[in-house]
Amino acid sequence: MKKLLLLFMTCATMYTLKAQVETPAPSPFSKLEQKVGLTDVTLEYSRPGVKGRIVFGDLVPYGKIWRTGANARTKITFSTDATIDGQDLKAGSYSIFTIPNAESWEVVFYNDGKEFGTPSEFDPQYVAARTTVKSYPVPFNVESFTLDINNITNSSATIDLIWEKTYLGVPFTVPTDAAVTASIQKVMNGPGANDYFQAAVYYFQEGKDIQQAKTWIDQAVEMSKDQPRFWVLRQQSLIHAKAGEKASAIAAAKASLKYAEEAGNDDYVKMNKDSLKEWGSM
Repeated sequence: MKKLLLLFMTCATMYTLKAQVETPAPSPFSKLEQKVGLTDVTLEYSRPGVKGRIVFGDLVPYGKIWRTGANARTKITFSTDATIDGQDLKAGSYSIFTIPNAESWEVVFYNDGKEFGTPSEFDPQYVAARTTVKSYPVPFNVESFTLDINNITNSSATIDLIWEKTYLGVPFTVPTDAAVTASIQKVMNGPGANDYFQAAVYYFQEGKDIQQAKTWIDQAVEMSKDQPRFWVLRQQSLIHAKAGEKASAIAAAKASLKYAEEAGNDDYVKMNKDSLKEWGSM
């Protein structure tokens, strides 16, 4: 019995030790996050080593699709739309596949949604962008496969690949100027109807300066008079009522009721009718 118990404890100890063993990955994972203008660009890939081998033209054959790294597919994510060689990429994630050749490489941004595996050929419906870039010799050996974002400006950068004795860069642009221009115009034009509405409702709900809330909600109603919104008019009626201006509260509630009925919104119809009854107008 003692021998059996000892054997059991020995086996349990060996299993525990085995379960705790952790070794380095031959091609370690890397994640790079880079801001380009207002766009967040993220690269996720694994980094194989040269390890004394001839890489391009041998380990990685010329003329064949390569996953551009090791293990899982190399992935790039753009937080905004981007453009590569005149081709638009929607914001999102893409696998990066390449076809190396001696003097130039094809680079393909692919979006079939898979995390692993290399397609034997590209399905055109999943090719988001495809470009050819020149490769350049490097006068020294780069042991670990490396991707980077370089040559950064407010609206552009390059996806750089360097490994063994080869370098190439894939230029891309992002719509920074359009975003900044739109932001400037919005600020310079002053608050919009929704800004005034949100500010007024906050002041009303938090019991802050009701006269300021009234000024803001009136501005929101005025700015949206071409397309009256029953929910804005509803808040106007409540704020005017709290400010002690019953006549204008009733007028706003009646307007809200009218547009709520036209929109078929029963909740707002009831709320307005209840308020009008409370204020002695029904």
